[in-house]
Formats: sequence, C-alpha cells, structure tokens
Amino acid sequence: MADFKLMKGNEAIAESALRAGCRFYAGYPITPQSEILEYMSANMAARGGVFIQGESEIASMSMLWGAAACGERVMTSSSGPGFDLKQEGISYLASYNLPAVIIDVMRYGVGDGEITEGQDSYWLATRGGGHGDSRQIVLAPASVQECADLTYLAFDLAEKYRTVVLLLSDGGISQMIEKVVLPEEKEHDKSKFDWAIKGYKELDEPKVKVTNLDRSMDYDEYDQMMRDKFAEMHENEQRWEEFMTEDAELILVAYGISSRICKSAVRRAREQGMKLGLIRPISAWPFPKKGFQNLPESVKGLVTVEMSLSSQLGLDVRMATEFKVPLYGYLTSKYVPTTQGIVDYCKDILAGKVKELEVF
Repeated sequence: MADFKLMKGNEAIAESALRAGCRFYAGYPITPQSEILEYMSANMAARGGVFIQGESEIASMSMLWGAAACGERVMTSSSGPGFDLKQEGISYLASYNLPAVIIDVMRYGVGDGEITEGQDSYWLATRGGGHGDSRQIVLAPASVQECADLTYLAFDLAEKYRTVVLLLSDGGISQMIEKVVLPEEKEHDKSKFDWAIKGYKELDEPKVKVTNLDRSMDYDEYDQMMRDKFAEMHENEQRWEEFMTEDAELILVAYGISSRICKSAVRRAREQGMKLGLIRPISAWPFPKKGFQNLPESVKGLVTVEMSLSSQLGLDVRMATEFKVPLYGYLTSKYVPTTQGIVDYCKDILAGKVKELEVF
C-alpha cells in the first residue's frame, strides 16, 4: 500500500505542483488560499525554484507570464477579488499560447463577497477568463486526493495544449484535512520547447520567439488553429463521475464540496425508497456533455446543487441535455448544503411543489 500523508487541500495542491516540476510561483495572500502561497514560500527554494510574493495579484500574474515564456512550469493562486484581478493576465497567456496553472479557491460572492466558503467563480472560470476570445481547461477537485492528482495533471495538460489550466477549488475542499497519496517527484526540462525564449546568443537569433500571432500565418489560418485546439480540448478532456444514476428518478449535478454532500443525500434518499443519483463534473470546462448523453428512462429531472445565489452550473446542464430534461436548482449561497436539505428538496420536486429553474 502506498504511503499517505494527512494534508489540507491547499497543501496537497502546493506539494503536487512542486512534485510536477513547478519551479516558479508568484502570488499574493488572500483567504482561503493563503496556505498555497505559504507552502510554496517554505518549500520552493529546496527544489531550486523561485518564489515571489508580488506587490499585488496583477503584478504576480505578470511575473507568471514572463516565466512561462521561458518554458518554466509556473503557477499562481488566488480567490474572490484576487482572481478577478488576474483576468487580464489570463488573456495575455492565452494570446501567446503559454502554458500555466492557476488555482482559484472560490469563496462567497456577490461582488467582492466575504471570506467564507462558497462557489462564486464558476461563470468567470468557465467562460474563458479575461477579455479575450479564448477557452481554458477548468478542473474541479472534490477531495484532497483530487487536489493532488488534478494539480499534477494540470501541468501536463497546460503544456499539451499550450493553454492555461484552472483548478477550481473552494473554501471547503481547500481547508479540509484528509489522507492523500502524493504523486512521484519529477523534474521539468524547459529546454524541450521550440517556442520558449532561450536567450540572445547569435546576432540573427530573435530575442522573442513567442508572439500572439504567428507571422507565418494569416488571420484566418491563426483563427482556425485556435478553433482546432479548442475543439480538441472539448472532445478529449471531458471528465466526470457518475454515482447511482442507472435507475434514478432525479439526478443531482454538483462539483466540489457540494458534490460530497450530494453523495450522502443519494445514499440517504435510497434508504428511504427515493431513487436519487449524482453526476459530478470533474472538468468544468470542457463541460462533460458526454456524461448526460445516456440518462436513464426513469429520470424525471436534474437538480443542480451549488453554493451560489444563481444557478451558475444550470445553463451548462441545460445545454448538455439540449433543454430536454426538467431542471431544478438547490442553491445554498454561502451555506454548505445539508444532506437532509437536499433530500427534502427532492421530495418536494417529486410532489410537484417546486418550479423549474427559469433564471440562471
């Protein structure tokens, strides 16, 4: 049996990033992600890497851009309004097709929000980020083990597609302590990329090899290249978990901390004779449409369970099912949903007491 450690979700993210070969981190403290920054500060030097606490989220994001252009494995992390401030940097990384991993540990919002747990950033994370016309892979862990595994995976995906990969954690998962088996340690070879800046050694060697438009292409060719990349990510990187969906009357749809409570609700409901199931998106983008293509004939509706004011997840579920299945939303804002609360809500749906979602 593999050795395991007890770690917080934030600590597992940071340690897995180091084990994946991340050797540049720049960030700024903000609750509930500050342990990531603290862990990288304490452990980066021993790996021969560079840790910088920037004077702001904007500054640290710009530093990330420079290091990524040199082929380094890079990461930053933030939450709430700090994640907002990183959006322009995401646009620049996308424009230059640079790989990077960004951690967003969500909290409660409207607007600036509070430092309590929540799931406020789904829309911002999954709609491309920044101001540019781009798409980024978004992964949503639901355990400390997945914090480790998905962070490790994120660096490989970022380089495979030359894209930003977002890890969409939340205040519950980030502060939770569980046992985790950490991935193997590996070193990253930054010299393997032909696009990375290597230095100015010869007079005829360009100083910058990374541009937001390959000058060997015209705009139509460039646009098609980007569309092909997005299509490849959408086809190949859908990830999800199904739990007791085979004969379900209602199927819950949830990610992160909410999905953990949903599993308990499914079990409790079935003990009481009510058939619930769960589809858990692991990739928030690309949204796992394939997971909704073979719903059982028994299903009477889908129920998003989210710690948000609006059903941020709901529109993606609607599109995945092509509006063919009734959709409801159990929205708990800054409060972690309860097992019995979910069960009671589903009972009310089956009794005809709940209206379908109309506003997302």
